[in-house]
Amino acid sequence: MTALYEVRGNVAVITLDNPPVNGLGLATRKACVEGVLRAEADPAVQAVVLTGAGRAFSGGADIKEFGQPSALAEPSLHTLIRVVEACSKPVVAALHSVCMGGGLELALGCHYRVAEAKATLALPEVKLGLVPGAGGTQRLPRALGVEPALNMILSGEQVPCELLALAPGQKLFDRLVPQDALGAAVALAQEVAAVRPLPKVRDLAATHPNADAYFQFVRNSVAAAQPRYPAPQRCIDAVSWSLTLPFEDGLRRERETFIALMLTPESKALRHAFFGERAASKIADVPENTPLREIRSVGVIGAGTMGGGITMNFLNAGIPVTLLETKQEALDRGVATIRKNYEAQVKKGKLKDDKYAARMALLSTTLSYDDLKNTDLIIEAVFEEIGVKEAVFRQLDAVAKPGAILASNTSTLDLNQIAAFTARPQDVLGMHFFSPANVMKLLEVVRGQATAKDVLATVMQLAKKIKKTAVVSGVCDGFIGNRMLEQYVRQSTFLVDEGCSPEQVDKAAEAFGFAMGPFRVGDLAGNDIGWAIRKRRRVEKPDVRYSECADRLCELGRFGQKTGAGWYDYQPGNRKPIPSPVVAEMLEKHRAAIGAKTRAISDDEIVQRLVFALVNEAAHLLEEGIAQRASDVDMVYLTGYGFPLWRGGPMRYADEFGLFNVVQAMKRFAANAMDDGAFWQPAPLLERLVAEGKSFT
Repeated sequence: MTALYEVRGNVAVITLDNPPVNGLGLATRKACVEGVLRAEADPAVQAVVLTGAGRAFSGGADIKEFGQPSALAEPSLHTLIRVVEACSKPVVAALHSVCMGGGLELALGCHYRVAEAKATLALPEVKLGLVPGAGGTQRLPRALGVEPALNMILSGEQVPCELLALAPGQKLFDRLVPQDALGAAVALAQEVAAVRPLPKVRDLAATHPNADAYFQFVRNSVAAAQPRYPAPQRCIDAVSWSLTLPFEDGLRRERETFIALMLTPESKALRHAFFGERAASKIADVPENTPLREIRSVGVIGAGTMGGGITMNFLNAGIPVTLLETKQEALDRGVATIRKNYEAQVKKGKLKDDKYAARMALLSTTLSYDDLKNTDLIIEAVFEEIGVKEAVFRQLDAVAKPGAILASNTSTLDLNQIAAFTARPQDVLGMHFFSPANVMKLLEVVRGQATAKDVLATVMQLAKKIKKTAVVSGVCDGFIGNRMLEQYVRQSTFLVDEGCSPEQVDKAAEAFGFAMGPFRVGDLAGNDIGWAIRKRRRVEKPDVRYSECADRLCELGRFGQKTGAGWYDYQPGNRKPIPSPVVAEMLEKHRAAIGAKTRAISDDEIVQRLVFALVNEAAHLLEEGIAQRASDVDMVYLTGYGFPLWRGGPMRYADEFGLFNVVQAMKRFAANAMDDGAFWQPAPLLERLVAEGKSFT
């Protein structure tokens, strides 16, 4: 069923019914049009109410139709809105829960709107690199006012109706009710059944006392904040047309703009990320109806930076946490840091005092493993050394209740080995958070050989509750993200061996769109961490080649921002990187020691070596089954490693660049004696895709 039709007295009620959020797919649009025409033809019906079943009025376009012919088939959303708007009997929208995108545009085509105060409205198209495409930029400024409408359209965020109702002179809502929007809408429909002419948003005038200055101010602000994206500027254009053009002309130009933006690389990348995030939650051999374990309480072992950040995720979601440390001083420091983080949010107005108090009330601390015996999920966030992990998991195996999920936050160690420290490997998996754990969206969920399907399904669902983008990884050294990062970092140091400065490499990466270049990231994370990993790798994988320039840096005690000196110099209390003459001298001596022949290297070569190193390693991960799909790799890098969102991730970028061209570039890199020729042999999957004329995504 896609739309229900019933008559209450003299009012026809049409209920969108397309779970989960009443997406406006073709079948739903057809049923809705048929319902309106049926009501119009029935002399016993004097008015119509349009609402949505379940948990939304409508979430907008049906994402299952994106890119399909049915998305544009008639009746289109434009046609549906015209049918509603042209109905000879009043149509009242009953807005509850959520009304987004095309759903809001449909509501704006109704003659009247009744909304629940707590319901939220949004036009999120800008997040997909688009403008609203069914009249949102023309009707919303007329109904709500130009400035609040443009703010909604540019942010794409959901806004509560009770806040929108405060806009001066707004004509968006005819009634705002605390609950039961449907009942109130039916009552209003009966009241206005005989009122003519029928009010139409399109007939309202959009006005602004100083439009030219206002739009120029917004353009300048958006250009500074979002220079890479065309859609925000086009949103401003479209809203300006609501003041300067006849309604139909504005509607036509809005549609032309929507179609043009659909073809831009930025919109394609954003839509790829949108679908990639949803695909990541699906696991091929784990049915969606897998029974889940109940997670009512969480234990976190380790109150350091990572443990504290992990703890905050669960407190934010209303889940009690027991935080364990070995010493009271460490516990006190950890709790003080959590308080400091929350107090900073309170000071910025992002968190209310009562919510801060409620979150802290969910936190308890302990020095005893016995206090974890009743928790449903226990996450260790201790030092990254296998002996330390072993001690923790043997303790947990002894005290945790049957069925408790035991998780490791390890970023590189063998999860299967960690699981084997327990008698319940089926209950063990990796939950690799990214620092700062209370901010970063990515959560790598590492599936061990023995991890039970219900354990995996439970943690994937829990990730949504704590607002993380969860990506499943198999077990290997570094999992998805850090295994790829190793090749990226190796390339950055080979580039330095060949004559690049750290700042040249960083600037090229940042001009490409990375949030930070590799050397700035190293200084932020701590160069000693990479040093420890390289020492371990040289024992475990002696055939892998590394530049020794990073080791020379660490031998000078330059571990990064925490020591005030790394690849860059830092002034006390200031994170701004300053090119270091000490590092420049060290690199000159290093190059002389290895007999390096330096050369001028272009920014294009720097970017290609960094990014294609990610791509080639990811192709191996896909071939090995460590990553499920190419879009999962992209989600890891978009949400955890600062890859530019507007490029869609390394795999999407490689597709856009052309996989044939990627392989040709790799062959050039393989011929460079200063580089690692063996690494640049294309992964079998990459070669196969090129031979078959296919792409990753």
